[in-house]
Parts: sequence; structure tokens; C-alpha cells
Amino acid sequence: MTFDFKTFKEIMNNILLYPSYFPSISHFITMAQAETITFEMEDNFQKQTNRNRMYIYSPNGIQLLNIPVKHSKEIHQKTKDVRIENDFDWQKQHFKSLNAAYRSSPFFEYFEDDIRPIFEKKHDFLMDFNIETIAIVSNCLRMNLNYQETTEYFHLATDFKDYRSLVNGKKEVTIIESYTQVFDNKHGFINNLSILDLLFNEGRYALDYLKKQTLPLSKSIL
Repeated sequence: MTFDFKTFKEIMNNILLYPSYFPSISHFITMAQAETITFEMEDNFQKQTNRNRMYIYSPNGIQLLNIPVKHSKEIHQKTKDVRIENDFDWQKQHFKSLNAAYRSSPFFEYFEDDIRPIFEKKHDFLMDFNIETIAIVSNCLRMNLNYQETTEYFHLATDFKDYRSLVNGKKEVTIIESYTQVFDNKHGFINNLSILDLLFNEGRYALDYLKKQTLPLSKSIL
């Protein structure tokens, strides 16, 4: 069998990810170093993952921000069909938490006008909201966001470098290089939080940081 290095290189640089809520830094490390990005659109929703949650550094340490979703009678509901529960103002609570966590960070005020609008309008579907959060941060980072979407689900995604496991939140074990965080004098460095933590603390240097990190472990395509 002839080995096609060009095809192999294209596969290695084509990453597969779940769109999540202001994703983890490890998510953005893979995106910043990828040739092409493909978002998984055909998965079944799983609770207690970063599909609808992010972790930030609050004055009291790590804090979980969770998007409430509407319950479905379907046993296997696709993430793209999950609707956000807007009966109470969770967006106001989340932005208030971000303000308390990062108001004193070097770049919160610089990016505040970019971030605030998404917390001031209602969204129906979780997937649409998540992709918009990724687009907002990519714009703040000045990182081009060109992506494709899957049209069917593959348990073994042999045409991609598979980073779907990064959505598993606290189960995800990527270790990143430390940087200065607002409350690290109280609680030390907290690893791999939401990309917002890096953005608000590192600002215009964040993209260079992402490109210099070691890529997280992925499912091998070999």
C-alpha cells in the first residue's frame, strides 16, 4: 500500500471537537494549531460535561457556571436539539460571576464590550449559543475561525485528529503552562479553565500562548 504523506498531514491537521460553552483552554490550543476545524454536530447530549458548563477562577477558587437546559422525554437527544431553559435569568447571574472574578484582571475592561452582548439576548438552542461563544473569543484573539460541521456521527473518526474527549470537563487531564491569574496568590494556579480566564489575564498575548502549548492527547488516527 502506498503511503500518502500529504493525505496523512491533512488528517493530522483536521481536528474534530464538540462546541462547548466558552470552551476550555485545551480546546483553543487545538484550534489555534489546526489547519481545519470540524465541529461534532451529531452527538447525543450528555449531562455533567462542558457542553453546557464552564469553569472560571472566582475569588473563592474554581467556580462552575452551568447553562440550564430543558428536559426532554427522549432517551437519546442530540445536542443540537437541546434547548436552553430561559425561565430565569441565568445569563445575568453568569455575567455577574464573570465580573466578580475578572473585573480586576488586566484585560476584562478591554474585552467587556465584546463579551457582554451574548449575555443580554435570549438563545433557544444550546449548540447555536456555544458556537457563538467560540466565535466571540476567536474574534477577540484575532484568530480566524473557519470550521466545518459533521453530518453523521462516527464512533471512530479516522479522518480527523479526534479531540472530542476534551468536552469531558474535570475528567480531561491536559496540563497547561501556568500564567498569572487574578487570585493565584490566594489559591495558586488553577489549570485549564475556560478560555475566558486566559483572555482576561493575557489579552493580546493569549493567541501566542495557545500556539506555544503542547497539544492535548487525542485519539490516535494511526
